[in-house]
Amino acid sequence: MTWMLQTEKLSKNYGALRVTDEVTIDIRPGELHAVIGPNGAGKTTLINQLSGELQSDAGCIVFSGSDITSMGIHLRAQLGLVRSYQITSVFDDFTVLENVVLSARCAKRHGFSFWRPLLDDQQAKALAVEALVSVGLENSAALMANELGYGERRQLELAMALAMQPKFLLLDEPMAGMSSQESVAVVALLQKLKGRYSIFLVEHDMNAVFSLADRISVLVYGRVLVTGTPDEIRANEDVRAIYLGDEEVVLS
Repeated sequence: MTWMLQTEKLSKNYGALRVTDEVTIDIRPGELHAVIGPNGAGKTTLINQLSGELQSDAGCIVFSGSDITSMGIHLRAQLGLVRSYQITSVFDDFTVLENVVLSARCAKRHGFSFWRPLLDDQQAKALAVEALVSVGLENSAALMANELGYGERRQLELAMALAMQPKFLLLDEPMAGMSSQESVAVVALLQKLKGRYSIFLVEHDMNAVFSLADRISVLVYGRVLVTGTPDEIRANEDVRAIYLGDEEVVLS
């Protein structure tokens, strides 16, 4: 098996507190791999470690056959490991298209000149238009970003990630704060993207997770409790003991 991304005993400490504890996960090319767990389980810390925003205290990360453990976030992005944030990072004073063009230009290895008008870069503009079509925002390209609704802003953020020509997408709660209707639209979008990219998804919406994921890892107190298919996770008694209340309906 050729893995797209592997972690081996990945750990992160804050003083005496170990937030991720020897996390070992293997993700296949084209797989949508979800991570779930209670609040405080270490999910966001793990995605920060994978993106390079946080350096790990122990363990290693191998991406597409290369050890990237010591690389920073920008080098990882240049290799195709791209993160979309839980809290949107959109420039309100730019148009939708300009936001995406900026992401495409930032992804270039040689950088870019800030004084050049954004839309003069035809290569970046073409990538941006393609990304907007992928997320269904092509008709909103000329709008200012601050004119978008919350769900549309999350779609824009995903378009900004796609414009960076990723091989692997790290998605941190893409449906956080969305209405039911908005969440349905994002689930449909992620279904379209499955297979085109490897995707690592951290998400609290269990309906979305179980409908999207090829495999799921359950993180508890910083450790991987179990990894398996959605059906295997549903049937796991330890997982069922963790998810009581509303989530129990999903696991049933």
